[in-house]
Amino acid sequence: MDKIKITQVKSVIDRPQRQKDTVQALGLRKINQSVVKAATPQILGMVNAVSHLVSVEKA
Repeated sequence: MDKIKITQVKSVIDRPQRQKDTVQALGLRKINQSVVKAATPQILGMVNAVSHLVSVEKA
C-alpha cells in the first residue's frame, strides 16, 4: 500500500467544526506538523475534505 505524507499548512481557527474534527482525526495538531499515513480510500477522502488546509506528497 502506498504511503502519503500529510502536512498541515493552514490554521483550523474560524473553520467549521467538521473540518476541525477531520484535521484532528488525521493526527494533526499544529501548523507544519506532518504525519505519514497509508493511502486508503478513507484517508484520501478525509484529505480531500480538508485539502485547502493540508498539503500531500508521496512518502
